[in-house]
Amino acid sequence: MSTDTANTALEARQVNTIRALAMDAVMRANSGHTGTAMALAPAAHVLFSRIMRYDAGAPDWPDRDRFILSAGHASMLVYAMIHLLGYGVTLDDIRDFRQLGSITPGHPERGLTPGVEVTTGPLGQGFANAVGMALAERGLRARLGADLVDHRTFVIVSDGDLMEGISHEAASLAGHQQLGRLIAVYDDNRITIDGTTDLALSDAAARRFEAYGWHVSELGEAAEDLDAIERALRSAMLIDDRPSMVIVRTHIGFPMPTAIDTSAAHGAITDADEIAAAKRAMDMDPGAEFVVDDDVAQAYAAAGARGSAERLEWEARLAASGHDPDWLDALWSARSTNGDPAAGPIFAAGTQMATRVAANRVLDASLDNVPALICGGADLTGNTGTDIAAEVLSADNPGGRKLFYGVREHAMGAVANGMALHGGALPVVGTFLVFSDYMRPAVRLAALSGAKTVFVWTHDSIGVGEDGPTHQPIEHLASLRAIPGLSVIRPADANETAQAWQIAVEREGPTALVLTRQNVPVLDGTERVGQVERGAYVLIDTPAPAVILAGTGSEVQCCTEAAALLAAEGIASTVVSMPSWDLFEHQDEQYRSMVFPAEVPVLGVEAAAAFGWDRYADATVSMNRFGASAPGSDLMTHFGFTAPAIADAARKLL
Repeated sequence: MSTDTANTALEARQVNTIRALAMDAVMRANSGHTGTAMALAPAAHVLFSRIMRYDAGAPDWPDRDRFILSAGHASMLVYAMIHLLGYGVTLDDIRDFRQLGSITPGHPERGLTPGVEVTTGPLGQGFANAVGMALAERGLRARLGADLVDHRTFVIVSDGDLMEGISHEAASLAGHQQLGRLIAVYDDNRITIDGTTDLALSDAAARRFEAYGWHVSELGEAAEDLDAIERALRSAMLIDDRPSMVIVRTHIGFPMPTAIDTSAAHGAITDADEIAAAKRAMDMDPGAEFVVDDDVAQAYAAAGARGSAERLEWEARLAASGHDPDWLDALWSARSTNGDPAAGPIFAAGTQMATRVAANRVLDASLDNVPALICGGADLTGNTGTDIAAEVLSADNPGGRKLFYGVREHAMGAVANGMALHGGALPVVGTFLVFSDYMRPAVRLAALSGAKTVFVWTHDSIGVGEDGPTHQPIEHLASLRAIPGLSVIRPADANETAQAWQIAVEREGPTALVLTRQNVPVLDGTERVGQVERGAYVLIDTPAPAVILAGTGSEVQCCTEAAALLAAEGIASTVVSMPSWDLFEHQDEQYRSMVFPAEVPVLGVEAAAAFGWDRYADATVSMNRFGASAPGSDLMTHFGFTAPAIADAARKLL
C-alpha cells in the first residue's frame, strides 16, 4: 500500500475494532492493561496492514519480518492483531484472556500463542531481544544472501522499557553494530503506574538515541495519523547503516472520556460507563461485545494472507539455492551437522586443564559442524573460553561469528535470547559465574520461552582466588538450579566439558556451562560417552561401599583422592560425579537408585552453598559463608576442599 493511502473509514473502523477488543477482553477478565493497547492500535494497524512482510498462515516462515511488543503488558494489542490477521487465535481465545489454560495469557509467551515471537513482560527485555533478532538477521543475510534473508525487526517500546537499564546497554550495542534493519516505535505516552513520567524521568529520548548512533524520527502528536506513521516507518526502512527510533506521542486510553492520559488507564479499565462512552465515541454499539464487522474481518484477513505469494516465491528460491539441506537444517535448528555426541575431542587422563580452556577447544572444534554457533563474552571473552578462532562479528563484517558484547551482561543475555529465538543462531555467551546475577532476568526468560541459549559461566568457585569474595560465587549454583527448564552442568574435567557442550547443542532450551578458572586434572573414566547426559554417574565403583562421595566440578578430583585415602584404611567408598542435578532428575528411578543406593550414606562435596544437597546427601562439605582473598589453592585448603578434609568428613558421617 502506498504512502499516500488515505485514512479511510474502513481503516478507522479497523483501528477501533482493535480498541474495542482490548476493552472487552480486559473487562471480561477484570484484569489486564487497557489503555496502552488502545493508544497503540493505529501504530499496530499500520505495521501489520501497510508495512510488515509476513504470512499469517505460515507464522514460522523464516524470512518474515519480526514484531516484538516489548511493552508486554499491552498484550491485548498483539492478541487482537493476530486474531484479526488469521493466525489461528479465535474470538473465544480473546474472551478467555488471562484465564487458566488459554493461549492469551497476561503477557505474550513464545510457543504458546502463534505469532508471538518472544516472551515479554519484564520491561526492557523485549527491546534487547529485538537487537538480537536484528543481529541474527544481518548475520544470516551475510552468509546466505539477500535472496534468502531479507527481513526487518520491528519493536514497540514504552517509557518503562527505556527507563530500565538494560535498554541503555542494548541500544548502545545496536548503535555500535549499525543495525539498519532494526526499527523501534517508542510509545511516548508519558504515563506510568505511579503517575506521569515527570515524577521520575526527564530524559531527552531523541538525543539519547542519537548519541547511541540511531536515526531518530519525532512524530509529535501523530498517534492517530496513519499516513504520518507509515511515512516515518518507510523513511526508517531506507536507513541501512543505523537502527531507527520512531517517537510518537500517544494518549493512553484514547478515546475514553475521563481515563485518557491518566495512570488509571495503564491498568484495567472495567467501568462500564467509561467503556460505553469510548465505544460511542468510536461510533460503535456501546452494548455490544467482541464484535468484528465482516468488512473489517475481510480487510485484516487479506492483510494477513498478502505475504503468502512472497513466501511461496521464497521457498522456490530456497529450493534452487544449491545449499545442502542438511547443513541448512543444522543452521536453522542450531544443531550439529553430524549429530554425533562422540564427535567432540577426547582429553587424556592426567592432563591438567581448566574446564574454561577445555570449553574453548571444544567450541573451536565445533565451528564447522555447528554452523549456527555465534560466540562471545561481556568483556571477558578470553577469560571465559569464548574467544573462538573465528572472525569478529561487526558492522563491517556482519557474517562473523565472534561477538564482543562489551561490559553489558544485562543486555548480553537478552540479546542472545533474541538471536536464539530468531533462528539460525546458537548464541554462546560468557562471563564470570558471580555476574550471572546481572543476567538473571534474561536467563529466566530463556527458560520460560525455550530459547536455545548457552550461558558459559566461569570462575565458578572460591578457586577464583585473590579477587576475593566479591568475585567468588557461593549461592549462584543453587539459585540457577532453581530455574525450571534451565539445564545447569558443572563438569568435573575437560572430557565432561566436551560432553556437556554436545548436550547443549542437541537439547532444546537454554543450557548453563559452569566452568573453572583453575586447572583440574582429567580423570580416569570421564571419557566414556553418555555419562554426563545422565546427570550423575558412578566414576569409581567399589563393591559394598560404606559411603558415597558425590561431587561436582573441580571438587570431584578431591573426592577421588579422598576415596584412595579411605581405601588405605579399609573403608570402601564409591565416587559419583554429578555434573547436572536437573539431568539426573530426568532419569528413571531405577537408575537413580543405582547411583545412590538407599542404604549407603552420601557425602556431598561442592565449593558452594549446601542449599539443595539435602535431597541427595546426608552431609556435605560446602560453603556456609562468603569466601576470602587469597590464592585459590590456599582457599580450597582453608575451607576444607582437600582429600584429607573430605576423608575426615566421611569418617564422621560413618
